[in-house]
Amino acid sequence: MKLQAAVRSMRLRTLPLSLSGVILGAFLASDRVQTPWPVILFLLLTTVSLQILSNLCNELGDTLHGTDTEAREGIRYSLQDGELSIPDMRKLIAGAVCACCLSGVLLVGFSFRTLFALAPALMLLLGAAAIWAAMHYTLGERPYGYRGLGDLSVFLFFGLLSVCGGYFICTHTWDGGYPLLPACAIGCFSVAVLNVNNIRDMKSDAATRVTVAIRLGLTRARLYQTLLIAAGWTAMCAHTVLHGTGWPCWIFLLTLPLYALHLRGVWTRRDGALDPMLPLLVLGTFAFSLLAGLGRILA
Repeated sequence: MKLQAAVRSMRLRTLPLSLSGVILGAFLASDRVQTPWPVILFLLLTTVSLQILSNLCNELGDTLHGTDTEAREGIRYSLQDGELSIPDMRKLIAGAVCACCLSGVLLVGFSFRTLFALAPALMLLLGAAAIWAAMHYTLGERPYGYRGLGDLSVFLFFGLLSVCGGYFICTHTWDGGYPLLPACAIGCFSVAVLNVNNIRDMKSDAATRVTVAIRLGLTRARLYQTLLIAAGWTAMCAHTVLHGTGWPCWIFLLTLPLYALHLRGVWTRRDGALDPMLPLLVLGTFAFSLLAGLGRILA
């Protein structure tokens, strides 16, 4: 029973979003180099471990701060239902931290063949920063997610670090900012996932935390959601115009109806009825990333 509860708290439905950035970064790198399979494997494992750590810490932090109450919209998790205790969750978090550290060190080691040089040391520091960010979104005395800073953190870690970091770990070069626009695209879509979650939970969140959605109000939060989606698409289209080499580079356009359907739901639904819009955007972003990457290979 506790195993099922632990898996539920890991929120596996969020994993495609976290994988979208590193997958796109690795696909972009395939234009330049042939990456050894252990690097790809540990890149994916590290990303999954970080996302699970973030999910577990978010659940514990929201419980400790009294955010996850009966009034909360959306899916209920294990601490809220009493299936896991707080000590149980702390043990799971400790295990996730260990998994992040082990997988991250192996990733850097396989990529650079050493840990004692400037580039691998920088990657390890960025990994440590990602672990800190995953843990302190809702944990601690002053979690940054409760002060309206979650959007910036998601853009940096799910967008810029995920895509550009995935690209750099495969190529060991920045290539004049080649992956930057795709990273901005994934970053905008990832912030949009957070924002629609915050729009859904505006009523229950208002008592314990401040989010961008609460600061904006419902109508402007919906407009913000629309701008995030538009900015992501603009960034990826601009990258394709600048660096595309044929029509296959544009096959990510096939995912556009999913984003249109998502925005229609955001503007016509509210509260718990918004919950289906979360997996729709997550899966849409994952498909967008896969098609954008495959298009580069086909071209």
